[in-house]
This record gives sequence, C-alpha cells and structure tokens, in this order.
Amino acid sequence: MTDPSYIDTSKPHPARMYDWFLGGKDNYPVDEEMGRQLVAMDGRVLTTARANRAFMQRATRWLAHQGVRQFLDIGTGIPTEPNLHQIAQGIAPRARVVYCDNDPIVLAHAEALLRSTPQGATEYIQADFREPERILQEAARILDFDRPIALSLVALLHFIADEDGAYDLVDRLMRALPSGSHLMLSHGTGEFTPETAKQAAELYEARGMTLALRTRAEVERFFEGYELVDPGVAVIDHWKPELGERMPDMGEGPTPG
Repeated sequence: MTDPSYIDTSKPHPARMYDWFLGGKDNYPVDEEMGRQLVAMDGRVLTTARANRAFMQRATRWLAHQGVRQFLDIGTGIPTEPNLHQIAQGIAPRARVVYCDNDPIVLAHAEALLRSTPQGATEYIQADFREPERILQEAARILDFDRPIALSLVALLHFIADEDGAYDLVDRLMRALPSGSHLMLSHGTGEFTPETAKQAAELYEARGMTLALRTRAEVERFFEGYELVDPGVAVIDHWKPELGERMPDMGEGPTPG
C-alpha cells in the first residue's frame, strides 16, 4: 500500500504517465521519459489514452441514462475534466460517486473530485485496489449498498497480475454489490501487437511495475456470470460511439472495453 504522505518521483507511476499521455502537467520527468519510450514503441499510445477517456465518459453516460445513481470508481487517476461525477451528475444531479486511487499525487488533487452538485455527493478514498474490504467499508459511508452501484475499473486491471488475484479481487467487489449493479472496465491487450506488447511488459518490469496485457477471452473472464451489454467486449472506440464524440478510428486498436 502506498504511503499517502509520500510521492516517489524516482520511478514512474501509471496515473502520472496517463496524465502525460493526456497532455496534463501533473507528472514528473521520470513519467514523461517512460511515456516517450512507450510512444516510440507504438505511436497509437496517445490516441489510445484519449479514446480510453472518451470510453469512460460514454459508459458513464449510458449507465446514468439507465437509472444508475451510484458509482464506485477505482483507479481514478489525476482529475481530468470532465470527470466521472461531472458526467453522471450532469444527467442525474443526485448521483453519488466514490473515487479511489493509491497514488498520493491523486490525493493532492482530490479536491477537484469533490465538487459535487448540492443534490449529490462525491468522496475520495486513498487505498489500493488490493484492499477490497477496506474500499467497500469506506465507500459504504457514501453509497447505499441496498441500491445498484456501477463499479468502474477503467484502465486499471492490466496493472494487476493474475498472481496478485486480479479475477478474485473483481469478484469480491462485485459480490458485495446489490442486484442490478454494473461492472464497467477497459483493459489493455497485446493480441494485435504481440511483439510490442512483450517489449512494453519488459519495460514495465524493469521499472518495478506490472503490465498484464490480457487477450479478449481473458478480459471476458471478468464478466463471467454477468449479462454483457451490447456490443459486449469490443475495441473501445467501437463501444456505443453514438453516446459521445467518436475518436479517430483505431482499427484493430490495443484496448478492448
């Protein structure tokens, strides 16, 4: 678990690298350096990051239109407008959102995540995804676990190896949610560019991080026992593009959602 009072600038962090991919300024030279190495491996990395953000917005919009009024977003990342609560509360002002991340720099910017509508609520939890019981306990202060909740795991699970219990962790969280809840996620894959994916995983390992790029079938395992919303597991820019501005076509892009 990350000490919330300490920001380690000696090695890159996925949240800060993602901020750099999106053109943000809340990152350090070590994050930019690794980001540039990844872009050199595959120039679509920057487009993928933007497409992933657009997917989050469309999926949140779809859920809110289906009547979902509660969201638990783990792996929140550094605030980038519009944030999830802004999308949800723009449709349903009474929506309640709990954010969770383990990077202390996200904590430093959490105030931007707490600007809720007067009718709704937002809260931030500083915790690691590998602490599901703690996350659930703290989220219960804001969310009503007798009513449907959308669990958002956007661009998170490819940083959790099978050995760290990725599937079990998702299952433990989902089993705690009431009937009518939803699982929304996006996930990196190496299916389309296996050699590049191998190089990227080696780069992450050399920097002390995990990159577990799963196949479509392995991503679908996270949804076992649940009903998939059409079009199911798909390349992210193909998932309900009518709900928002579509990114440039990624073709056989690297991230199903």
